[in-house]
Amino acid sequence: MVITTTVYCLLAVTLCLMQDYRNVDVDAPFSVAFQAVGWNWAKYIVAAGALKGMTSVLLVGAVGQARYLTHIARTHMMPPWFAHVDQKTGTPINATVTMMAATGIIAFFTELDILSNLLSISTLFIFMLVALALLVRRYYLAGVTTSGNRTKLVVFLLLILGSSITTAIYWALSDGWILYCITGPIWFLATLGLRLFVPHAREAKLWESHWASFARFGVWTGLLLVYYFLFGLHASYDTAKEMEGRWRKIEEGTKSVDKGVA
Repeated sequence: MVITTTVYCLLAVTLCLMQDYRNVDVDAPFSVAFQAVGWNWAKYIVAAGALKGMTSVLLVGAVGQARYLTHIARTHMMPPWFAHVDQKTGTPINATVTMMAATGIIAFFTELDILSNLLSISTLFIFMLVALALLVRRYYLAGVTTSGNRTKLVVFLLLILGSSITTAIYWALSDGWILYCITGPIWFLATLGLRLFVPHAREAKLWESHWASFARFGVWTGLLLVYYFLFGLHASYDTAKEMEGRWRKIEEGTKSVDKGVA
């Protein structure tokens, strides 16, 4: 991770040294940067590398999805036909062909913006399921958790999920703040109730101290907030103002053209 982060930082520095950061192309930054400095031949190498990277990612994604489908079929949550592994190749051919055909059809007939939004939603949904599964594993164990504690666990989890989803929907559809005063306390009280009124069915084995986990979380959160307020916030504001200026120039140019025609 350190090596990857270092390489990305070096690439960003190189890009800014080749071209002013305000002129960096969002879709093809290095290709346009090489063209700007007169190295037209280099942009084709960058394009070939990008194409190779995309095909590798697609191949890895298809292979990984097929393996997921194979294991799901082995648990009989999907037809066992998908769990078949070819004796000659040693690969799950049925699952691989099915997943590649399904993803290919969806990608061919769906716009890129819709696919990107779908990817974001599915990623967040998976993260939510993992977090929910960790809570269930911590607070519920068959034969140990009583029916009363199980009911309280379900109620608190539903309140947490409901308040979180409502907050996200309200944030996307409204500019107000009144509903936050309702969903925020509900989320906080449900989380507090889960911690106080539902006993643990399993205890943590990896971390000996809960305070150590909170300390690590606090340190990383603090570092991210410092980065956001010192760099990310200003970059977002500058970009927004720049886009606003561009739209204003476009609108003024359109009005000038209309007046000239009139």
